[in-house]
Amino acid sequence: MRQGVLSRYKQFLDITSNTPMIDMGEGSTPLVRSKFIERQLGCGELYFKLEGCNPTGSFKDRGMVMAVAKAIEGGSRAIICASTGNTSASAAAYGAYCGIKTIVLVPSGNVAKGKMAQALAYGAEVVVVEGTFDQSLEMVRNFSERNSIALVNSVNPHRLEGQKSAAFEIVDDLGDAPEYLFIPVGNAGNITAYWNGFVQYHEVEKSTIKPRMMGFQAEGAAPIVIGEPVLEPKTIASAIRIGNPASWQHAIKARDESGGSIGSVSDKEILEAYKMLSRREGVFGEPASAASVAGLIKMHSNGIDFSDSRIVCVITGSGLKDPDLASEQNDMPLHQLPLDMDAMNRALGSILE
Repeated sequence: MRQGVLSRYKQFLDITSNTPMIDMGEGSTPLVRSKFIERQLGCGELYFKLEGCNPTGSFKDRGMVMAVAKAIEGGSRAIICASTGNTSASAAAYGAYCGIKTIVLVPSGNVAKGKMAQALAYGAEVVVVEGTFDQSLEMVRNFSERNSIALVNSVNPHRLEGQKSAAFEIVDDLGDAPEYLFIPVGNAGNITAYWNGFVQYHEVEKSTIKPRMMGFQAEGAAPIVIGEPVLEPKTIASAIRIGNPASWQHAIKARDESGGSIGSVSDKEILEAYKMLSRREGVFGEPASAASVAGLIKMHSNGIDFSDSRIVCVITGSGLKDPDLASEQNDMPLHQLPLDMDAMNRALGSILE
């Protein structure tokens, strides 16, 4: 039977006898080897960690199960978060599962419809704020400090505790850590969590090496790259459209300690990787997910040789999170035919030629 994060990695997490062992089947996501991009780039081995296979379709569930469990343990009567979409969906789902009220603040016009639909479907109280994600986060931080409500954004350390379990799984599946871990960077909690997980597993000799952490932001929302906050972040990848990451310094620490880097990719590069993943690999991730692959492609084009390296790219969420973009980016023709077998034979025969 598949175990959730809290049960599977209990010995590596901050779990006490009073922590409720919540389990919605999060974690244990597939690690799929590349069939096309690996050959195209000449990588030694390339894998995709499919975090869209979590219960609400993104990596957020790993941290949310831990954050909600600790909120309940601490006696919180509700949970609250600011979100560009995935956090709100995850918080709402775990809040519903545990029977506690969930409040989410979302920046107006900056959340994909698929993610907003999830939060509403799970019964969250959704508040739309005129402003950016960063401004929304500041508001919920202030509110949670004044009320008996647990903040479940990635500034909550329990979130990162749960998210580091993905690093454990990669090592468990591969038998060791990869040489490189490519990951999108938005609020910067995930790159921090993965590094913490790899370090912890290395300390207990579950792995012989630690990977270089290769983070990628979108060019229009790349505060870590340019070295200062971006007041009005812009990118098609809404999940990483963040101008002042809460875990900024932790991400820099992960980058520096691992000997990695944090760079940026354009929206064009993100969309090219997004299409390549789905059409050549059968991997349908949300646009932000493709930033990791776009970063790998960009580094290869800049002359980096990965021929002797084992690489994992984190695909952070399902492409169904943003169905409108998928439809907009689809340039494959739709074939309309009458209900006639001869017409079908002619049309499909030409496709197969």
